[in-house]
Amino acid sequence: MHIDMDAFYASVEQRDDPSLRGRPLAVGRGEARGVVAAASYEARRFGVRSAMPSVTAKRLCPELVFVPARFDVYRSVSAQIHDIFSRYTPLIQPLSLDEAYLDLTDHLGAYGSATLVADRIRADIHAETGLTASAGVSYNRFLAKLASDYRKPDGLFVITPAMGPDFVSSLPVDAFHGIGPATARKMRALGIETGADLRERDIETLTRHFGKAAAFYHGISRGIDHRPVVVNRERKSLGTEQTYLQDLKSEADAHKALAQIAAKLWAGAERRQLQARTVTLKVKYADFRQITRARTLSAPVPSEEVLLETGQSLMAPLFPFVPGVRLLGLTLSGFHAAEIVSCDQMELLF
Repeated sequence: MHIDMDAFYASVEQRDDPSLRGRPLAVGRGEARGVVAAASYEARRFGVRSAMPSVTAKRLCPELVFVPARFDVYRSVSAQIHDIFSRYTPLIQPLSLDEAYLDLTDHLGAYGSATLVADRIRADIHAETGLTASAGVSYNRFLAKLASDYRKPDGLFVITPAMGPDFVSSLPVDAFHGIGPATARKMRALGIETGADLRERDIETLTRHFGKAAAFYHGISRGIDHRPVVVNRERKSLGTEQTYLQDLKSEADAHKALAQIAAKLWAGAERRQLQARTVTLKVKYADFRQITRARTLSAPVPSEEVLLETGQSLMAPLFPFVPGVRLLGLTLSGFHAAEIVSCDQMELLF
């Protein structure tokens, strides 16, 4: 099963402030260099999407209301939701605060049906949080993810083994979870527009064009995905970044900004009891050029001071900033092998 909360951040805001209900809403900063973190369904009807620049969102929807993100609240609600999941199965793989895979193969209990369990979970979420979730049920992760998107919001869809291959064949490759925009463009250039087109390519042809990913693409075009639901995946990275209203140009301003980022990142790492050896600096210039620089230490970063010093040493060769810098970020990775947490995606600390 794949469970996905409906417009999670925006729905939490509308739940907590009744005056926002029914209005086009964006979570994020509405100023010139702000970015939409999430959009309500009312806003999505105008084409507003997450990761969209705020100025673009306002142009699409002049009535759009912006509210600041409250990630502590979202994390708290997410914990409630994951507690509900755990009543039905211990096999839970979180993908983010608002979605997860659940393996119910041996945990159907008295319900006897994954569809009934999905209905029960969605009902519990609504009763206990006031929010809605969509669920997809199928015989593998790939199809469950497709199914949860099929009847959003507040929907439930089941893809049976008999339906799987035909369901995949009719979809555009852009809709496949696991095929990103760049890969989709490459596939379309090769004449692969749909799942049916992808299925026509043999494994040798796919390997020639897509390397190691060919086996996965070959399988999902036939409705086959053997990936298990994996509990307690290792975290790959933890990072924080900041976009500035005014470009950073002076060395003093850049060092001050980096110090604030390092403090926030170090607090997040300490809270999660994470130890990392690799520090990565991210710089995005005013002309949207982006570069990263990384350094791996011989031992885990021992303190905020060392984190900042490492970031500053990575930044030093980049001065002077021409043009100015609109975004700075730091990321920790290469975590100590003993540090295991529940999410395998990079988390940005806002």
